[in-house]
Amino acid sequence: MTEGPNIARVAVLIGDNARAAVLSALMSGGALTATELADIAGVTRQTISFHLAKLHDAGLLEVERQGRHRYYRLDGPDVAQILESLMGMAPRADETRPRIGPCDPALRKARICYDHLAGELGVLAYDQMLQQGIFEKHQEGLWLTEHGRAWFRRLGIDPDEAARSRRSLCRSCLDWSERRHHLAGALGAALMQRTLELGWAKRVSGSRAILFSGQGETALLAILRPEHGGPS
Repeated sequence: MTEGPNIARVAVLIGDNARAAVLSALMSGGALTATELADIAGVTRQTISFHLAKLHDAGLLEVERQGRHRYYRLDGPDVAQILESLMGMAPRADETRPRIGPCDPALRKARICYDHLAGELGVLAYDQMLQQGIFEKHQEGLWLTEHGRAWFRRLGIDPDEAARSRRSLCRSCLDWSERRHHLAGALGAALMQRTLELGWAKRVSGSRAILFSGQGETALLAILRPEHGGPS
């Protein structure tokens, strides 16, 4: 028998269609009730309770009680990273469906991946950050440079505060529609939040889509140009 963690149990859990629908819905980063998730998965309330218990026991979901309701969400960004990677592999596993990524142009352009920016704009932002020297790739992973620290501070993000979180400061995440990487980790989440605070973009209710205004997209692209000092 192979030593080490047994991934078969987790693979079986994710492989069920109803549970896969639940996990995909929670990639928005929000929390949903069992009733809402049952409607999304197309199963009964009794059946969804069974699925949610399995996912919770496996450490894929966390649950929060509020009054009579239970709210379910993904158990952290590590789970979201696994799911995003699996989404990228899914079309390759089914050659009868060569189309990759979502049909909705808004989702392809910009969407939330748990709590950070994904899609065309997310990949573009990450590529430009690497070109600017905000991050450097090393064998151990992604490193924030001193130039990058100054860049984030000009944008109104404190890298030291982000580093105090229990998650990784910065890492790449494989984008399932673009097949390239976007920025994740604490800084990826902080950048997404700052984009919303500046009014450059907004969440689309009931969707993972992030809608940038014309001015917001221009502002995002502007700060990604070399030697830009931050938002005006």
